[in-house]
Amino acid sequence: MKNKKYGNTMALKEHMLQGNKLSRLESLLLFGVQNYTAVLSTIKKDGYILKSQKVPMAKILKRINKYTKCQPPKNLPVIEIIMTEWWISR
Repeated sequence: MKNKKYGNTMALKEHMLQGNKLSRLESLLLFGVQNYTAVLSTIKKDGYILKSQKVPMAKILKRINKYTKCQPPKNLPVIEIIMTEWWISR
C-alpha cells in the first residue's frame, strides 16, 4: 500500500471537499499545484462528481485576494477574461 503524505494536492482536494470552488489560477497560487488537470482526474477516479462553470477572471481574483494579494496589470480586462471554476458536487 502506498504511503500518502499530506502535500499540496491533498490540501487542494480537502479544500474542494469542504465545498469550495477552485480554478487553475487558485490551484497554482494558493496550493502550488502545477498540473491541476491531473488532480481533477484523480478526484474523478476517486468517485467524486465534478461540476464546472465559466466565470469572469474578476470573480476568481476576488476569491484569491481573501487569502493572498494578487493584483493583475491595470490594462488587463479581468471582467472580459473567462475562466473555469470547478467544485465537487454533493
